[in-house]
Amino acid sequence: MPPEHTREPQYQRCKELVDERGATTFGMMANQTWNDDPKRLVFVLSRYKFVAKMFSGSERVLEVGCADAFGTRIVQQHVGSVTAVDFDPIFIADVQERMDPNWPLEARVHDMLEGPVPGDFDAVYALDVLEHIPAEHEKLFLRNMVDSLGGDGACIVGMPSIHSQVHASEASRAGHVNCKDGPGLQQLMSEFFRHVFIFSMNDEVVHTGFEGMANYLIALCAGRYPDTGASA
Repeated sequence: MPPEHTREPQYQRCKELVDERGATTFGMMANQTWNDDPKRLVFVLSRYKFVAKMFSGSERVLEVGCADAFGTRIVQQHVGSVTAVDFDPIFIADVQERMDPNWPLEARVHDMLEGPVPGDFDAVYALDVLEHIPAEHEKLFLRNMVDSLGGDGACIVGMPSIHSQVHASEASRAGHVNCKDGPGLQQLMSEFFRHVFIFSMNDEVVHTGFEGMANYLIALCAGRYPDTGASA
């Protein structure tokens, strides 16, 4: 039998949590990442931390394309509530099966190409989603994201830089049909928001350096255009 107490008392909480509630399990996508490329999990969670800090204090936040929502808890830690949507029922079922009563969130199946998510959210974000949307559908996708916002809400869109694709795996490139460079992402988001700030990201570090050398791009947007959500 293992000992009942840790040798250092400050770590007893670790054993108590496992005894009371069991160990937290990975989501489906996080599990695959941890098995195939563990360091990438750090990069993904860093993107969620950026969203969490930018949206800190928001009451109602919408995540679009949540997949297993494993990183969503980082955003939950800083906002009132999160609604997470994905068009794949398998991922939403995984989220719901692993739901922690101490970290509740609304998870539902929704295809953003079919319309906005009702709710008048304060903020909306999509990480690693836009690059999967064909260019001919990107404005419909973004318009429905923007129209899910109430009033003058904020938006974050993160995606791999097109310059990074030479280093991407074959599996990643198969799904990345619409990567952009920094100016391209800024131009697109400027059709929906008055203010668009582009950040570069290399590994887990977010910075304001040269977009051409970035592995990942993040657009932080504010001041949505009224009515249809687009300037044109």
